[in-house]
Amino acid sequence: MTDTESHLRKFQKELSAGTVSLVLLAVLAGSDEPLYGYQIAKRLQQSGDALFSGKQSALYPVLRNLSASGLLDSHVEPSVAGPPRRYYRITDLGRAVFRDWAATWDATRRSVDSVLKDAP
Repeated sequence: MTDTESHLRKFQKELSAGTVSLVLLAVLAGSDEPLYGYQIAKRLQQSGDALFSGKQSALYPVLRNLSASGLLDSHVEPSVAGPPRRYYRITDLGRAVFRDWAATWDATRRSVDSVLKDAP
């Protein structure tokens, strides 16, 4: 691995850590029904989101953290095709936090884009 590749991986990891929660809240905010992890991963995949491609297992710790923070509710239902499934639904607090995070993301993105557009 070259020096630039290792720096890129570190940057991608740091950037991903801050955006995964926002994206998960967005998916759940856009759903009328509770979703389980695989459904969430499929929706991300369908949106063409390369950030999460092949990283379905990485979503579960974030979902648990969001739930523990009161931003998501979850419940377990038996499954006829395998192990029980944990379904997640965004809470009212989660919706409020999502709106704040989305606004912050938008402002940050605009600020960064305005600086990057003039970079060589």
